[in-house]
Amino acid sequence: MQADFDPTAPAFGADPWPAYDRLRAQPGLPFWPGFDGHLASRMADVRAIALDRRMVRAPAAFAPPDQVRAMQVAGNFHDMPFHERYVQTSMLDTDGPDHDRLRRAVFPFFTKTRLESLRGFVTAWMDAALDRLIPQGRIDFTADLAAHLPGQVIGHLIGTDPDLAPQMTEWSDHVVSYFDIDRTPEKKARAEEATRLFATLLEDLYAARAAQPRDDLMSAMIEAERAGLMTHDELIATIMQILHAGHGSTIDVLGSGMVALLEHPDQQAMLRAQPALMPQAVQEMFRFAAPLPFFHRYASEDLTICGRDWPKGTLFGLLYASANRDPAAFDAPERFDITRRPNVHLAFGAGVHVCLGNNLARLNMEILFAALLARAPALALDGPVRWKSGLQAHGPLSLPLRLAA
Repeated sequence: MQADFDPTAPAFGADPWPAYDRLRAQPGLPFWPGFDGHLASRMADVRAIALDRRMVRAPAAFAPPDQVRAMQVAGNFHDMPFHERYVQTSMLDTDGPDHDRLRRAVFPFFTKTRLESLRGFVTAWMDAALDRLIPQGRIDFTADLAAHLPGQVIGHLIGTDPDLAPQMTEWSDHVVSYFDIDRTPEKKARAEEATRLFATLLEDLYAARAAQPRDDLMSAMIEAERAGLMTHDELIATIMQILHAGHGSTIDVLGSGMVALLEHPDQQAMLRAQPALMPQAVQEMFRFAAPLPFFHRYASEDLTICGRDWPKGTLFGLLYASANRDPAAFDAPERFDITRRPNVHLAFGAGVHVCLGNNLARLNMEILFAALLARAPALALDGPVRWKSGLQAHGPLSLPLRLAA
């Protein structure tokens, strides 16, 4: 395993692609001590592992409770009562029939048809935001625009107060950031407190919707609970996970997509001239810089995959961002090409844990970029971009943008 693979370095956040190139050039699935597992960086290997149902997210699928607890302690995911109750038991970290049951309960709210009903809400929100921002001339795209849209849309879908969206975005960031490889005591405390506050908020919303249902996800989940499709803790954990999963990743891909358009003016010009290319452009944004570069799987039994035998319990890191730049899977993968077809990427994962909110993310992307390109004809960078570091997420922390010449 290469000694210079350090996802915590600022240079990696700004430009991870050379490190991924070097990983793909290595034979097999190299062991990385920083993860205590094997890294899959090529498209064929990542897909094989992600699609194999013998590969699971949680140790509970193959290990006895005492071993699961030991692994939890070793990963520093213990002594977090709220996090252990709601985050570590969510649909994302559930396997087999329980995962399938929970996914079926929420899936109807994430179909393309159901989400299309949000188009008017998202469009109106974007128009109001640009009415406020465009006269300023210069903005931080991340802080002033991208950071707000996903929270507003997901909150609207679930039924939370729109004024709480900024706070929920901050809580989500605290929870999600603790899954990265740099788990400090400060991050642990923030993740636990954010989970506690989220649970309190959702319990209050539950009580309100139980008394007076509306056409939102919380009301639908209450009906699912009453029908015996999920427990109360599963309900809170599922809605919490939807909030966590949809905030940060969409913010990140909005930012990296904006950078891609700015750094490839020919592609931006093509998109302005042919707005019908927007769905393809968004698809390419997800491939070009996957907002969730990394997920894990465990081997739930002794198995053979990716050319060799592996014992039960082996931990695998799936580098989706690297797979999406694999020259064995894409022609000229380093080129940002909004007309790319086919474009079968892994930005949303694959298999039973494929991202449930992928259609919602695409809707947000299409509406934001269509509105911004239409109303800001002279978009340009207005300073250096600062990027997140770490293996779990990829996107700009700050993206200074000039909206008018």
